Amino acid sequence: MTESDSPRYVITPPPQAALPVQGSDRLFPVNRVFCIGRNYAAHAVEMGHDPDREPPFFFLKSADCVTADGTFPYPPGSQDVQHEVELVVALGLGGRDIPVEAALSHVWGYGIGLDMTRRDLQAEAKKLGRPWEIGKNFAHSAPCGPLSPASEIGHPAAGAITLDVNGQRRQSGDLNQMIWKIPEVIATLSRWFQLQPGDIIMTGTPAGVGAVSPGDLIQARIAGFAALDIRVT
Repeated sequence: MTESDSPRYVITPPPQAALPVQGSDRLFPVNRVFCIGRNYAAHAVEMGHDPDREPPFFFLKSADCVTADGTFPYPPGSQDVQHEVELVVALGLGGRDIPVEAALSHVWGYGIGLDMTRRDLQAEAKKLGRPWEIGKNFAHSAPCGPLSPASEIGHPAAGAITLDVNGQRRQSGDLNQMIWKIPEVIATLSRWFQLQPGDIIMTGTPAGVGAVSPGDLIQARIAGFAALDIRVT
């Protein structure tokens, strides 16, 4: 066997995380998952923070947190797992130090996602001054719907964003309530990171976050997008 015939990897590489594309059998490959915290004033208040326009801050989820199978397996180690509905921005172009005026040209498309959070573990980490990964970055914690290309739907700056659990409204807001708008979010991230094609950004959640239990049906909606229904298993 020649060197060119031998396996390149010492173990089998993990599968590529990907999201479906609305109206197509093609897939969008997911690279990194950036999440912006407290980007709706009312949610900042309900989490005990000042709603003023503080500098944006971010945390990451691993790409393998992203799922598109319509289920959310309740995770171990937590007694308080909460929903957060968010607009997802998928980047088709990367870059560093992207001007706000050019930021939207880097967007491939948009979709609906959930930033599922082990709130009790996140709160404990906050109290101890530790990172949030244990509360945010766990398996299946970013269930998402299909992406819609920006070339077809444009760049949404307004529209109702809601979430129901078992038919009861929990979250309700509008995309125009984002403290930091999508171009500003992209531009800010690009000052700290070399953004890459395939990166997705979860843009924050409106007020009304709350706990879910096995058996619950989560119904996430953003005006103009395909519905996202997630069953907690």
